[in-house]
Parts: sequence; structure tokens; C-alpha cells
Amino acid sequence: MFTGIVEEIGRVTELNNNDSTGGTSMTITIPDGSPLLRDCHDGDSISINGCCLTVTSFNPTSFTIGVAPETLRITNLGSLVVSSRVNLERAVRADTRMGGHFVQGHVDTIAEILSVTPDGNALTMRFQPRERDLLRYIVFKGFIAIDGTSLTVTQVNDAEGWWEVMLIAYTQEKVILAQKKACDSVNIEVDMMAKYAEKSMAGMLGAEKGSASIPLLEKMVERIVAQAMGAKP
Repeated sequence: MFTGIVEEIGRVTELNNNDSTGGTSMTITIPDGSPLLRDCHDGDSISINGCCLTVTSFNPTSFTIGVAPETLRITNLGSLVVSSRVNLERAVRADTRMGGHFVQGHVDTIAEILSVTPDGNALTMRFQPRERDLLRYIVFKGFIAIDGTSLTVTQVNDAEGWWEVMLIAYTQEKVILAQKKACDSVNIEVDMMAKYAEKSMAGMLGAEKGSASIPLLEKMVERIVAQAMGAKP
């Protein structure tokens, strides 16, 4: 579990698409003097651009993580190259202040940046998700994690399939998003609370996943119609 408050920006210094295990591994170096790995252990979780990954080895200045094929398919980590900058956040502790929101590090999809528009010293960024149905979880003033950064949605257009966020000057200096441009891709994790709310509501209404009908509502409508026509419910 994470908060979406980026602790550090690291750099990819080694990328191995056929490591000793036959998979993909990545070594990331942190800035000089960074305390990020001070309490690190093998097996710890670290968020890399919003993806929860496992530390397989580390030293005071860098760490290595393994990347599963499914992660490469769902996220933009496959586009990283040596020298790429990445957002880093350690797993949250029980006594950490929740400055962002609950972020699992489980990326839902990638999105394309449609535009980057200056607004004073801030930047308004517009995004379009690869899977359009995810827009049902994105609401005005709601939370969203973009490349692991907790941000507030400032505008949503369901008809055209996009949403916007705004980066203040401080945030621009602390995360990699501000250096991205139109057509670049980002990792997206919607607010998990929206998913729980959707499933709970579907359960209460008696709807099955993938079904357009909602039995409880249908019964309520039938009863109202029957009462209006003078019939016994």
C-alpha cells in the first residue's frame, strides 16, 4: 500500500531483458544522500511509476527489481530505457500521514497525454485511457494515481473520453509527470474505493457482473406501475 506522495526520483541504470531467471530485471539508482534505502530489506515493496514491485537486491545507492511479463503488458514500464527517470515511493507505514490517498500500486491501464497547457505557473494536463470503461471510476474532484502520483481530477468529459489534472509549481519539481509531453504514456490507477462502492452497490441491487438488468430496481418499478394502475402490488 502507498500514498501517492512521491519520495524520490530515481534513474534506470541497468535493464536486463533476460536475467539469470529468464525474466526482466531493472536496477534503479537513487540520488546521492537519499534516505530511501536506509531501512530497505530484500523482498520489500517499492512503487516504481505507480507499480508495486519487489526489491530483489540493493546497496546504499541502488536497488534491483524483477518485472513480470504481465506488468510489462499492463504498464508503461516496458518503454523505460537506461537513464529514464522514475517516481519512487516506499510502502506506507502504519504511522505515516496520509497526504495523498490509498494507492495499491496495481496499475489499471495506461493513458495517453492529450495535451499539456500552462496556466500561470501551473500545468493542466489532459489524459485519455486505453480502456475507456475506466472513466466510470474517474470523477470530478476525485483521486487518481498517475505514474504513482496522487492527484485530484479537475475536469472529466465522459462523452469525449478524457479527464484533466493540474500540477502546481511545487509538484512539477517533485515528480516526472511535468517533464512528459503530449503523446507520452502514463500508468493509471483509479481510486480503489470507487471499485468497492460499485461492487457493493451492485450486490445490494442484485445485479450480476456484466448484466444490464438490476432485479431490485425492476421490482420497484413494477410495483410503482402496478399501484398507479390500481392493481395489487
